[in-house]
Amino acid sequence: MVGAEVIGIDLGGTAIKLGRFTVDGTCLKSLTVATPQPATPEAVIVTMVDAIAQLDPLNQAIAIGVGTPGPADATRRIAKLAINLPRWVDVPLAEALEAKIGKPTILDNDANCAGLGEAWLGTGRHFQNFILLTLGTGVGGAIFIDGKLFTGHYGAAGELGLITFNPDGHVCKSGNKGSLEQHVSITAIRRRTGKEPSELGVLAKAGDNDALNFWQEYGISLGIGLTSLIYVLTPQAIIIGGGVSASANFFLPAAKAEIEKRVLPTSRLDLQILPAELGNAAGMLGAARLAWGMVEREGGRGDAGTGGRGEKSTTNQ
Repeated sequence: MVGAEVIGIDLGGTAIKLGRFTVDGTCLKSLTVATPQPATPEAVIVTMVDAIAQLDPLNQAIAIGVGTPGPADATRRIAKLAINLPRWVDVPLAEALEAKIGKPTILDNDANCAGLGEAWLGTGRHFQNFILLTLGTGVGGAIFIDGKLFTGHYGAAGELGLITFNPDGHVCKSGNKGSLEQHVSITAIRRRTGKEPSELGVLAKAGDNDALNFWQEYGISLGIGLTSLIYVLTPQAIIIGGGVSASANFFLPAAKAEIEKRVLPTSRLDLQILPAELGNAAGMLGAARLAWGMVEREGGRGDAGTGGRGEKSTTNQ
């Protein structure tokens, strides 16, 4: 596969990020386009096809991986749901792109793709058992067990932002009330403060007491939310990604202190809580890793990723 390329796509509610990647993860070219509004499946597919033509004008890529803002089915062909995009229910996105582009396509949840990226070339490459939590407009998650991405029986595991944090809290688009997402996402920060996380980060860096106090309280909330995940999974590491992670130095100490208060030492032995390394590139890099895994499997060379990473693990295994 020397010289071969794949395309990794990170579909978001406001932007679609695309990149052309070699087998070692080198990004040859990247492109960001606005997500059409409303982001209906039909409009998004047209935008993706046009963007792929710009990214790969010589039609060199051999496969496509896509991260979508919601779970994919167990076959990684259908976007089952995207609660923040209109009419995204059981969308046969892989089939649609294959029909228009003529290249094999595979899907997964965008946070899973970010996790695959971090496991391949980011913070996660140092760990076999870790959680990635993406703190963005919503809150996503990815779980790695024994070096493999855990997706559950039907492919929808790892929706860590939708766990219940406060049963009497704000209603979530998932139907839950008071989910973790409703307390630590960018949307929640805006609702609470009227400011962007980046603005609060600048203020905190300048020593603003209100901003510093906010991040302290934010860290406590995050720590409480992580407590349940730690007790269930006892990971080696929790990796914090997404836009909010830019201010991690202001809130991670409070989160760690809260975890130490609430979690038995036996369940957090040697636990590390670390910022993600790859930033906004993690999703499209992980989608590319997903595509390479598909190419490798079809070529009879096993599954994707370093140390088996990229292989999905289900409850049947």
